[in-house]
Amino acid sequence: MYISFSNSPQPPADAGAPPPAPAPAPRGVRTVSSTVVALGVVSMLTDISSESVAAILPLYITGVLGLSTIAFGFIDGLYQGVSAVVRIAGGYASDRYDRPKWVAFVGYALAAAARIGLLFASGFAAITAVITADRIGKGIRTAPRDALITAASDPEILGRSFGVHRTLDNIGAAIGPLIAFIILLVVPDGFHIVFVASLAFALIGVLILGLVVPNIRSRAHDEKTVTDAAPPAAPARTKFDWAAVTTGPMRRVLAAAGILGLLTIGDGFIYLVLQSRGDFAAQWFPLLYVGTNVAFLAFAIPLGRLSDRVGRARVFVFGHVSLLAAYLIAATPIPDIAATILCLALLGGFYASTDGVLAALAAQLTPPEARGTGIAAAQTVVALTRFVAATGFGLLWYLLGPESSMLIVAGLLAIAIPLVALLLRPYLSVTRPLVATAGPGAPEVSDP
Repeated sequence: MYISFSNSPQPPADAGAPPPAPAPAPRGVRTVSSTVVALGVVSMLTDISSESVAAILPLYITGVLGLSTIAFGFIDGLYQGVSAVVRIAGGYASDRYDRPKWVAFVGYALAAAARIGLLFASGFAAITAVITADRIGKGIRTAPRDALITAASDPEILGRSFGVHRTLDNIGAAIGPLIAFIILLVVPDGFHIVFVASLAFALIGVLILGLVVPNIRSRAHDEKTVTDAAPPAAPARTKFDWAAVTTGPMRRVLAAAGILGLLTIGDGFIYLVLQSRGDFAAQWFPLLYVGTNVAFLAFAIPLGRLSDRVGRARVFVFGHVSLLAAYLIAATPIPDIAATILCLALLGGFYASTDGVLAALAAQLTPPEARGTGIAAAQTVVALTRFVAATGFGLLWYLLGPESSMLIVAGLLAIAIPLVALLLRPYLSVTRPLVATAGPGAPEVSDP
């Protein structure tokens, strides 16, 4: 069911009259499925929960707990990458049992339970355990949730659907740090109050997912779509085939995501570099996450729609130019306020052009019965490589200092972007799914 509805049928026109022009397709949020909006609300509440914690985590780890930047780099790497351990499992379970909602529910519930641990964690080992549990929950839920979005969406506006979902998601990601900032403004040492608020929002999100969001089965959805359009040539194959995500176009996508992920160090380090340069970023540290997510909100739907028109691979690759610019600005001696605002805007543009766009690209290049695993495979590569990037950058910072380390990573990213563009060149302008089904008689997809 979609949020927008067509008008009731009109009486037939006179026989001699020219046929009426087709009505323009509705635009904006009204064209996406109500399931996408419901999932967006769940993600919004969950991100209020997670980002209220993430916004204070660098200060809490290095200031309250007194740990080093190497320790923070390891924990931040866990935050970015430990979900990779189970992303494939979550996507595979979604495809194998064709119950994406309930696989996602397990992930959301585990992340909510991890919030309880934050109330008691007071050292490196405890924080590491809590972050690991939280990120495992994220890894379980992400691919099934994105498979639900894909199954509920018209393929022609898949990028827009992901853009709408990520917009709602990032409203939460902007509200969470704002809540943390207000709490710490009123109670300067109120970190545990932030943790309690985080738990409350996570529990509300889990309840909405369980009670409101339907379990749309990918295979049933796609079989109905084919039946409505034309009789299928043969019954769809339901047995899962790993080759769907390890060969053909996905092989290039996974390689590209891995190369660029190795050079994505994480927001926390960029904010710490800005903090080390002056008082502005230090004073408003929790609000830096708000600024990034406000920029994401501004760009998510426009860039999602752009990816539907010009190609999701193209938007994904060239979105990393924004990340490169953020690195350079953070490392160069320009005025503190200007550097901070520019970095936040560029980071928002980077995430808007890569997060949902990569999921849409993976869904576009995999058949329905492997869709959850295809999305999970791409996200797993990103999570693993960002773990390596964060851990390595923490060590590089310790050895060379923040500005020199940032310039080194920026130089490597400047080399990687054109190389990845060449790697994905055959798919830069592809906007339609290359595979509708993997059953007999379906079109084959080859890697040029």
